[in-house]
Amino acid sequence: MKVAFLGKGGSGKSTIAGTFARLLARTGQPVLALDSDPLPGMPYALGIEVDDSPIPDDVVVEGPDGGPRWVLAPGIDPADVIENYAAVCPDGVRYLQFGNTFGHISTIQRAQFAWSETVAGVDPKWHLVGDLPGGTRQAMFGWAKYAEHVLLVVEPTVKSLHSARRLLRLSEAEFAPKAFSVVANKVQDKADIDRISDRLERPVDAVVPLSPEILTGDRGGLAPLDADPNGAFVKAVGTLVNEVVAMYPVDTKGAK
Repeated sequence: MKVAFLGKGGSGKSTIAGTFARLLARTGQPVLALDSDPLPGMPYALGIEVDDSPIPDDVVVEGPDGGPRWVLAPGIDPADVIENYAAVCPDGVRYLQFGNTFGHISTIQRAQFAWSETVAGVDPKWHLVGDLPGGTRQAMFGWAKYAEHVLLVVEPTVKSLHSARRLLRLSEAEFAPKAFSVVANKVQDKADIDRISDRLERPVDAVVPLSPEILTGDRGGLAPLDADPNGAFVKAVGTLVNEVVAMYPVDTKGAK
C-alpha cells in the first residue's frame, strides 16, 4: 500500500497521516512514514519528539552528468537509509524526515532527492504513508506519483477549499493515482460536509470531526492516539484506515 496525504497547510493532513500510520501499524503491518514537509507536523501525531535534522549531507552526492542532480552515495540503498536514519515510533512505525527549513537550500534539495530514491527503491514489504508539503507545488511537480492512493484533506474554509480544487487536478494528471479520496476534516455538522462537496463538485469520501480533545492534547504535545484514544477523531481515522485497507489484497485484521 502506498498512500499520500495532500492538502493546504493547516488543514490537518499531517495529524491525520500520522494517526493513519499508527493505526495501520496496529494491524501488524510494517509501516514506513515518509515526511517531505519542510515544516513537519507528522512526528507529533506519531508520538515522537520532532527531529529537525535532515538526512545527513554525506548520504547524498552529486549525480552523474545528464542524470539527477543528487543521488544516494555509492554503497547506500533505501534499506540502509531506513535502517540508519528512520526513527522508531509507537506501534512500530518507522519515520523518515526528508528536509527542513534550516541551512542552505541545497540541504533541502539533497534530502528531497533522497526521498525520490527511497520511495522508488524501497522494499515492497513496507506500507508507505507519505505526508507532502502543504499546498500544490510539490504535488503538482510529481511528488505524489509514487502513491497508488491519494487522500486529499480539506477543511471547510475558503482557503482550504481553494487549494483542494487545484489539487483535485492530480486525478487527471499523467501520473494520476489509482484511487483519490476527499477527506473532510474539522467537520462540525452536515453543512460543513455539504459545503466541501458542493465546492469540489464531488462527494466527500471520509469525514473526520472537529475534536476539542485533540486540540487540547496538541497544546500539551500529545498525539491524538495518546490524548484521546477512544474519541471521535481516532475512530474516524480508524474507519478511514479500514476503508483503504479493504481496497488492497493485504493480510490485516483491521484497525481498531
